[in-house]
Amino acid sequence: TALTYLEYGLTENVGFILLTGEIGSGKTTLVQYILGRLESDIEAAVIFNTNVSAEELLALILEEFEITRPAGGKADVLTALNSFLVDRYSRRKRVLLIIDEGQNLSDQALEEVRMLSNLQSEDQSLLQIMLVGQPELVVRLKQPAMRQFSQRIAASYHLTGLDRQETGSYIAHRLKKAGGDPELFTEAAVEIIYKL
Repeated sequence: TALTYLEYGLTENVGFILLTGEIGSGKTTLVQYILGRLESDIEAAVIFNTNVSAEELLALILEEFEITRPAGGKADVLTALNSFLVDRYSRRKRVLLIIDEGQNLSDQALEEVRMLSNLQSEDQSLLQIMLVGQPELVVRLKQPAMRQFSQRIAASYHLTGLDRQETGSYIAHRLKKAGGDPELFTEAAVEIIYKL
């Protein structure tokens, strides 16, 4: 379900996509899977290090898109990014920025991300952004100060943990893929794994 929902958001170029879930719920795995399935007309960059200032975040974005960082200040950095986006748009390419561990972004960095969504052509956004993080990110985005950011989110999905049956099926699947016996673990062992 999450994959279908996120792929729809990417296909429709809906702007901001928010993906949340508890630690270990599979967010990063899902992002990696999506990256492996992207159409050739989408150029993507992923930011994993989010314990940075707003300025450092912009520098990381340029680095991930392999844009030469200009010598000037923030205005020059934004101009370089905008030129890159316009160039890709003129080549009929879409640009996707995925920011993982979004809950670690400072308010200033989150505001910078929101401002990046303003980079657009006459009829569509030049940059699609997927923000990935733990549930506390949703709590932060519900704060009154983040109202403008929340209003930009066009698609969101919250990953939950596996239920008992899914846990058993997943263990059996991984054992089978590794060439082992899918019934290696007893029901009691699977139950303990599920509870943990």
